[in-house]
Amino acid sequence: MLDATELIKDLQQMRDEGHLSDALLRQAVKRIAKADPRFDWVGVYLLNDGGDELWLHNYVGSPTEHAKIPVGTGVCGMAVAEKANLIVDDVSKVENYLACDPDVQSEMVVLIRAGDEIFGQIDLDSSDEAAFNEEDEEAISAVADKLAEQIAAERR
Repeated sequence: MLDATELIKDLQQMRDEGHLSDALLRQAVKRIAKADPRFDWVGVYLLNDGGDELWLHNYVGSPTEHAKIPVGTGVCGMAVAEKANLIVDDVSKVENYLACDPDVQSEMVVLIRAGDEIFGQIDLDSSDEAAFNEEDEEAISAVADKLAEQIAAERR
């Protein structure tokens, strides 16, 4: 289970030491991926300047051909279009699902945002059906909020 409080504390320490969002994003992905065996693939996508496409920043897991995802496409793109986190218990039931790995059964996407401004998302895949719950979403959301603080500070 992810200890979000500990990870957030470490991310804040990195901020205090002068690390930029790139380092924080990489640290978050690594730590989340290690935290739970259900998390088979963990990555961060950032929204491009035009706000119409997600670009893969970094990930832990099997390689993916989806380095760029149009907003509205797949679970990742739908989360941005709907401006909401998404938990999908069975990806085979998603009409425009973008399959990265045939073993993936469920997916969770948590937006990295400050207010109404969406910077990107943390994407988690699992080979277990219905792998993600509200507790997972809350923990990942807390991490995403800390990442959003840094991204927002850099864009001012």
